[in-house]
Amino acid sequence: MLNKSIYILGLNFTYHELAACIIKDGKLIAAVEEERFSRIKRGKSAIVSNPNILPIESIKYCLKVAGIQFKDIDHVGFSFDPEGRLKNINSDSYKVKEGWGSEKGEKLFHKKINEVPDLLNKLAGIDMRKKVFWLPHHKCHAASTFFVSPFKESAVLTIDGIGEFSSTWMGYGTNNSMSVIKEVFYPNSVGFLWEKMSQYMGFTEYDSSKVMGLAAYGNSKRFYKIFQKIVKLLPNGEFSINGDIMLFRIDDFTPLEKLFSVKKIISPKDITKDQQDISAALQKITNDVIMHVARFIKEKTGSNNICLAGGVALNCVSNGVLMKSGLYKNIYIQPAANDAGTALGAADYIWNQILCKGRNFAMDHVYWGPGYTDKEIQFVLDKTGVKYKKVSSIEKETALKLTEGNIIGWFQGRVEWGPRALGGRSLLADPRRSDMKNILNERIKRREPFRPFAPSVLKEEASNWFIIPKKCNSISTEFMEINFDVKENKRKKIPAVTHADGTSRVQLVNKKTNPSYYRLIDQFYKITKVPMLLNTSFNDNEPIVCSPEDAVKTFLRTKMDYLAIGNYLVSKR
Repeated sequence: MLNKSIYILGLNFTYHELAACIIKDGKLIAAVEEERFSRIKRGKSAIVSNPNILPIESIKYCLKVAGIQFKDIDHVGFSFDPEGRLKNINSDSYKVKEGWGSEKGEKLFHKKINEVPDLLNKLAGIDMRKKVFWLPHHKCHAASTFFVSPFKESAVLTIDGIGEFSSTWMGYGTNNSMSVIKEVFYPNSVGFLWEKMSQYMGFTEYDSSKVMGLAAYGNSKRFYKIFQKIVKLLPNGEFSINGDIMLFRIDDFTPLEKLFSVKKIISPKDITKDQQDISAALQKITNDVIMHVARFIKEKTGSNNICLAGGVALNCVSNGVLMKSGLYKNIYIQPAANDAGTALGAADYIWNQILCKGRNFAMDHVYWGPGYTDKEIQFVLDKTGVKYKKVSSIEKETALKLTEGNIIGWFQGRVEWGPRALGGRSLLADPRRSDMKNILNERIKRREPFRPFAPSVLKEEASNWFIIPKKCNSISTEFMEINFDVKENKRKKIPAVTHADGTSRVQLVNKKTNPSYYRLIDQFYKITKVPMLLNTSFNDNEPIVCSPEDAVKTFLRTKMDYLAIGNYLVSKR
């Protein structure tokens, strides 16, 4: 008699970036973020009253891919420990009247999140409570990167805004087990530092990536010493952040305005040299923290490998600094390093750390979401009445159109896992055109002019165009997680993807993991002698498109020229 397969469902729903994944006998078979279905960015806002909102459509998708029902699920992992969250009550030196940190807010949050098992039972139609594991947030971040990495042993660093009460987790993983070395607790939070500084500079708390782009225009020296009054590097890998200056949990920027002698601005439209220089100094102090912690874990573990996760691990500039340092020989950054990735971590933690099963999976690509057949795509095209034709080589046709200066929506294969569009749901353009960045912003993206666009480049050709450190390796270069310098003699050839500081957030495209995208870029290379394309997410101030319906709607709503979807080329002419 054959052994029954073990199915583990992992869920993230506590704060934001709602997501679900499912693993079968230790191997991932599906993972997706709820925003892809709901079309609500991050799935929801992070507020004390809504931790009981589940990623229902993501769960349904995972069960569909697995071909099972709820009754077939053996274990469910929730990436949060509600009891640990109660440490936040009155933990600030200043008065927090409501919301996060207040007694009223935290108790409401605790009450709401403890409703989740009953809600899951209602969704499942059966009692699931005995199958549920509540797991600490940072352990799930750590599991999401180490247990799917290619390493048998590794240093592990997770760093974000906050889990239950900690903001940073340092540990060591061997085979199917991890142990903690040290944690750093609130208010010492690099993630919260970026959220508050983003608001101070006219953005929302979710706009750290915009601030990172702005930093390239600034002079870090001007405000660096001021940041050193906020952020202190302490012995043994620890650091502190002055909560009385940052006032993370209240809408008060007075101490920051006094310290920097710069008034808070309301909108990015008001950005001046002040905000550019503050952003640059913020990036530099963040680099310092990452290197400080990484050195400590290196000293403690002696490992040549490091795995990273947490929202701060999406900072491609700091990742580039770490890689360039050569402190580690190998780096792995889980592509959904944000909170969405803790769904994966919860499932893998159960398989490895709780059930003590053997590791038999490494994540070497990001394509774990929904995919669609040509038949399904054609049905949508016919229903919407768009003009299209079926082509014998979608890659060749698309490459030719790109050389003519067109902007093309690229919809192929399964949806990407994580916040980056990596050739599954991408908007593509010619990187050689100096005006393409402005054209994209005017016609589709409507982004701030200081934000860069990134290239997807043939893996074998990347070192001819970018300075890629040879003393450190990372498969995460294929996930667009690391900044590289563009070679000086190449910068004028690819102005649309070269940032103000001469860097680029590069995606190396692997022929094995995305053969269609590779063929497309290769076709473009044969025509232009440039082995890359400008790649940005297929969206218009919304979550990345998921379904053919989403793609067609965005195509019709915006001023892109063509849509390459499956084997069909859709046009407006």
